[in-house]
Amino acid sequence: MAALTLANITFTATKPSSLISFKPTKPSSPFLIPSKSSPFLIPKPFSFKPTKPSIKASNNPSDLLPFDNNTNPLSIFTSSTETLKSRLRNGQTLYGLFLLSFSPTLAEIAGLAGYDFVVVDMEHGPGGITDALHCIRALAATQTPAILRLPETCPTWAKKALDLGPDGIMFPMIESPKMAKKAVSYCRFPPAGVRGSAHTVVRASNYGIDEGYLSNYEDELVIMCQVESEEGVEKAEEIAAVDGVDCIQMGPLDLSASLGYLWDPGNKKVREMMRVAEKAVLGSKPGDGGAYLAGFAMPHDGPENLKARGYHMVSGAVDVGLFRSAAVEDVKRFKMSLIDDSDDEQQHDKDADEKYWSE
Repeated sequence: MAALTLANITFTATKPSSLISFKPTKPSSPFLIPSKSSPFLIPKPFSFKPTKPSIKASNNPSDLLPFDNNTNPLSIFTSSTETLKSRLRNGQTLYGLFLLSFSPTLAEIAGLAGYDFVVVDMEHGPGGITDALHCIRALAATQTPAILRLPETCPTWAKKALDLGPDGIMFPMIESPKMAKKAVSYCRFPPAGVRGSAHTVVRASNYGIDEGYLSNYEDELVIMCQVESEEGVEKAEEIAAVDGVDCIQMGPLDLSASLGYLWDPGNKKVREMMRVAEKAVLGSKPGDGGAYLAGFAMPHDGPENLKARGYHMVSGAVDVGLFRSAAVEDVKRFKMSLIDDSDDEQQHDKDADEKYWSE
């Protein structure tokens, strides 16, 4: 035994009574083997057997790419899901939601919930172009088509909205074929229209990476015109027949206001005007020179009713309205439980008093 004294502290070393022994076990990895001179596993030796590469000499730089000249590099990352327009052409009835809050979180939830499309409402919502972009990106992450409803029908708003790359664009208060033609021209590049061009750098063309954008954008964009006034209803058939108009969106609230029934959208006269417009649009041969019919459900006219009348696109609710109803119902439920508890307490006290005096 050896001892080392430092100041008042003494360290004593003792001979270990036993040694730890290592017993190599069968390695769990095919790349490790036991060592004869060590208790530890060591890497298993391996060798490379190079093969002759099949490389052909070429002076073409594109031969170095992992795809041929006819392949878009981004195609290896994109899916082949149907577009909003192709689903309409296939005869599907689509169910959507209006997004008034401009919340990307609610937009994402709407997409994950399974809505076929979401209308980002810049006409009545508080958000602008930048806010709409965040919502479009949230919807794109769930592969849900986004439609932008403009604050007004003008080339400036249309240009900024279209550069974001929505699946559809909605023009408010279209009252004549002339207005509809102007709306379509705002969506077309010259010479077919007056849309300003920045397709080499905007999101709509994947910031210029999508080389086929100019060839495909007309086929993929859904152009919607809102008919929401007495004048618009009278011209509904002509508006639906305008080349480039894909869909007529009915506006029951503004229509009721134009007829003098702002607080009564379910009025008989309003419903009659709605039927006139619906008949005109459905008679325009949707998908064959005419337009599809889109509408918004009301308390007196539910989404099932619209579907039964032949609507191709049905919007069942507004995100703000859904949250409002849920919040009001949640508070009401709790407040009512407080009243019920109070009534139970009073009844219990009354029963106790009666029992006391009866004794």
